[in-house]
Amino acid sequence: MARPQEPSLVDHHCHSVVAVELTDEALAGLLTESDRPPAPGCSPFDSALGLAVRRWCPPALGLPAHTPAADYLARRRELGAAEATGRLLAAAGLDTLLVDTGLTAAAGQELLPPAGLAEAAGASVREVVRLESVAGAVASGAGDWPRAVAQALGSAAAGAVAVKSVLAYRHGLAVPAERPSTAAVVAAAGAHLRAGSDRPADPVLLHHLLWTAVDVCADLGLPLQLHTGFGDPDLTLHRADPSLLTDFVRAAEPSGVPLVLLHGYPYHRQAAWLAQAFPTVYTDLGLTASYTGPRVAAVLGEMLELAPFGKMLFSTDAYGLPELYLVGTCQFRYGLGVLLADWLADGACSAADAERVTRLVGGDNARRLYAL
Repeated sequence: MARPQEPSLVDHHCHSVVAVELTDEALAGLLTESDRPPAPGCSPFDSALGLAVRRWCPPALGLPAHTPAADYLARRRELGAAEATGRLLAAAGLDTLLVDTGLTAAAGQELLPPAGLAEAAGASVREVVRLESVAGAVASGAGDWPRAVAQALGSAAAGAVAVKSVLAYRHGLAVPAERPSTAAVVAAAGAHLRAGSDRPADPVLLHHLLWTAVDVCADLGLPLQLHTGFGDPDLTLHRADPSLLTDFVRAAEPSGVPLVLLHGYPYHRQAAWLAQAFPTVYTDLGLTASYTGPRVAAVLGEMLELAPFGKMLFSTDAYGLPELYLVGTCQFRYGLGVLLADWLADGACSAADAERVTRLVGGDNARRLYAL
């Protein structure tokens, strides 16, 4: 039975990569969301993601699929970081990258700037502005802090395609429907500024920032991306359940700002329900496609049980390693291909339906949402 054609992919949420040599340990460390060293006798390559790397990446470097990790790393060193990076990114075949610029380093090394990433990937790169990074750099007095943050975010986002929040990491996604009062925000800003931190952590400030982002995005016609689901140990998982956003989603709905729920796993079905229930909510599978390895088709199918086909987006959430761009694209193409082939075999859809879903999720939804 004919498989749907591969789409021209738009990676609607990702990060830049390191293009210098990494030690084997540092490279392997970027194959996990943990920021801790592995347990004795364990390696991040011994995981579903590790299997996916060994499945999809060796052919780009002239090796057979499933080459042992040690041989793959030796070949990577032989080619050199720049050559390996170029080959892996080229093999991903991405059309457009929407890059969260809030992260600037990985494994202690600087990430390629957007122009360098665009050149290495042979793709168009557009910026996604990280809300909390912008706010952390604002140092005005407490009384002027709300205005200064709004101005800074408006300026930063003026040339971007979206704003992104990592509220899930800072406090969790249980956002009240009511905006914090000005007096409460000013008091919290004063405490934050006295602490001298560049990382706002007070829930009053964080909730104010989210509402500020809604206002700025409404003015500029931009979507607001929110991290949901699993991540590194800085996050408390149950607080990253996207269903906790329901009151906020209802309250923000009149603004018309699209809310894009990133990743979601293991709460991906909750994200799919929100996308089905609320016109302003969109979702993606993100790095979950890479981390779930052979189970990607099953997890993608669980999302598409409820998520409207026009509300689901493709992303890799690649960070640090060019391998994660290639793995993300291959896993997505493979998983969606298997899922739709099953639907076709079962008579659940036509070949035209399968091709349309592939185009929508792979790139057309992102082009529409982000006005690309």
